[in-house]
This record gives sequence, C-alpha cells and structure tokens, in this order.
Amino acid sequence: MPAYQYSAIDANGKQHKGLMDGDSARQIRQQLRDQQLTPIQVEPVLDQNKSTKFGFFQKTLSAYDLALMTRQLSVLIAASIPLEEAIRAVAKQSEKRHVQSLLMSVRSKVLEGHSLAQALQQSSSFPSLYIATIAAGERSGHLDLILDQLADYTENRYAMQKKVQGAMIYPIILMLMSFAIIMGLMTYVVPDIVKVFANTKQALPWITQVLMVSSDVIRTFWPYMLVLSVIFLFLLTRFLRTSAGHYTLDRLILKLPLIGKLSRGINAARFASTLSILTQSGVPLVDALKIGAAVSSNWVIRDAVNIAAEKVTEGGNLASQLEKSGYFPPMMVQMIRSGESSGELDRMLQRASDMQDREVTSTITTLLALLEPLMLVFMAAIVLVIVIAVMLPIVNMNNLI
Repeated sequence: MPAYQYSAIDANGKQHKGLMDGDSARQIRQQLRDQQLTPIQVEPVLDQNKSTKFGFFQKTLSAYDLALMTRQLSVLIAASIPLEEAIRAVAKQSEKRHVQSLLMSVRSKVLEGHSLAQALQQSSSFPSLYIATIAAGERSGHLDLILDQLADYTENRYAMQKKVQGAMIYPIILMLMSFAIIMGLMTYVVPDIVKVFANTKQALPWITQVLMVSSDVIRTFWPYMLVLSVIFLFLLTRFLRTSAGHYTLDRLILKLPLIGKLSRGINAARFASTLSILTQSGVPLVDALKIGAAVSSNWVIRDAVNIAAEKVTEGGNLASQLEKSGYFPPMMVQMIRSGESSGELDRMLQRASDMQDREVTSTITTLLALLEPLMLVFMAAIVLVIVIAVMLPIVNMNNLI
C-alpha cells in the first residue's frame, strides 16, 4: 500500500498537511472528505521524491536524522515488531516532513515486496555503507544486531561531528573579530595617527612606511579587493568540484605536516570501522574493501584502497597492500596482518578502529585546544606591529628634541 502526501483545508479554512496510506489518490481524497477535510493536493511520496531529487532546495538526510532513525528502528526490530510497522512508527515519530516522506517511501517499497536494503537503495538518500550493512544483515537473518551496530556507528559519527563543530565556533568567531579589528585599525585609526608624520622631513622607519602604504592600499582598493576575493573563492570552489581539483587538494592535504597526519588518521579510522562492521556482517572482504574505499573523503586514499582490493582479489595480502600505499598507520597495518594470520580479521579490525578513533579524537582535541591561544597570539602580534610602527617615529622625535 503506497503512501501519499496530502494538503487539505477544514471548514474554518485552516490548512492540514500529512501522510496517509491508500491504494490510490482517489481513496486518500475520500478518506480526507470523511474527516470533513477538503483535499487540495494528493501526491504519491515516491513521485514527489523523484521530482525534487535535483531541486536546489532539496533537504538531505542529516547525520543526526540517520543516527536517530537507526536507533529507533533497531529498538523496534529487536522487539519483534514487523518491519513495515517499525518503519511506519519511526516515520510518525519524526517531526521533519522530508524524513517522514523518505521513510514512508521506503515502507511503500517494502510493502511491494522489496527488501529493506533495496528500498533504501532506490531512495538514493542513504550511504553505501548503510545499505550494504543492512543487506548483509538481511542475508544473515540478524537484522536486529546489524541495526544495533549501525546505530552505534552513526551515533559515534554524529557525536564526533558535533564535537568538532562546537569546538570550532569560538575560534571562528575570534578569527572574524580579529580580522574586523585589524581592518578597522588599518582603515580608520592608523591613517589619523600616522598623518602627523606625513608632512615632516623626518625619515620614517621602514615598518611605519610599510604600515602607511598598507593602510592607503586598503582604504583605496578595498572594494576591488572584496570583489577579487569573491571571484577567487568562486573559481576555487568550481575547480575543487572537478576531479582534477579534488585530487590536487587531496594530494596537498596529505603533504602538509600536521593536517596530512590528521587526514590520514581520520580516513584510516573510518576505513577500519567500516571494514569491521561489514566483515562482522558477513560481507565478503573484497566487497567490503570497495565499500570502505567509497566512504573515504580523500580520493587519493580511496584509489589506494581500490588498488588493494584488486590485489586481494588476485590473492594478495591485505596488510601488505595497505602498507605499500603508505597512507595507513603501521600499528593498524600490523593489527590487520595479525588478524589475517589468526583468522580473526573482524575482531582485529574492530580493535584497530577503536585505537584509531581514540588517536584521532585526541589529536583533534589537542589541535582545537591550541587553536584558541594561537588566534589570540596572532591578533596580539598584528596589534603589536601596528603599535611599534606608530610609536617608533614618536620616540625618534623625542630623541631629536
């Protein structure tokens, strides 16, 4: 029984919107009339999703929505509630209309005879890791356990994302305020102070001359600088969206001293966690490697994992191939080698994932803790340069007197 999204008005002219199940749009309109509502619009959820797939303002499934939905579905499936009823209950529990529509469309596909993984895949809103893991759970008959693992994974991912976002708020505000203060000093304060020395025959220190020239340039050309900055950012964004731009940025990130190490750690943790979940779910290693490569945010590392998957298909050793790439920590490679030798690869992958997660969390916490004082030091250094440039001519004049 497909789901329909309706819009109707009551006798007082108040508009009502929601989702209803029915065999046809005509049946939905009749149900609305039985409720003393006048139907305005009734559309199948699936058709509506397809029509807005390429819309500019399309709402996507956030990490929070995915984590919450997975946990709720895991609890209901573990309680032996039928799948289609569990999906319907989760849809009604959500307060977001686009999440409700997405889940009801998935439920419609399940009622038509599709598996949950097939229904999720047709919606084009779920990660490949998510779909592959659920497909493995359905094949093994342990969907409740797989959903529980997925719930832990998505919740940890959301928690890390919120932690980073929350920790970045203060440094970003501080950076913007520092930039605004420096621009204000250079545009309004410095010219009024240094113009006292402009008509004097005294030789000004080089730092004062540089400050005066910089102030004049900013005051004269700031509109052009702003326009050029916007154009540069636009062109840079367009370039980074291309394959060549993406590869260029990823290679640059990996070469940076501290950022590169952090990027390798994050991708290694994500890869190990993904591979652990998939192997525990019964997904073949080669398929798990391809999915693990797809979830990597760095395309250079993604290509390295794909090459490793091809070598494993030919009979190669996974740990050796990952070690050749040079993008994975030696400790993690050694743990994978040990897991392959002992036949406990899934357990060793889980340990490697936990180890990498702790290391990445520690690194991010340290960097974010250092970012705030570094921003303060940077701002203080700029202000100090301005003060020195202003005070040096005054000191020289006093010496001459």
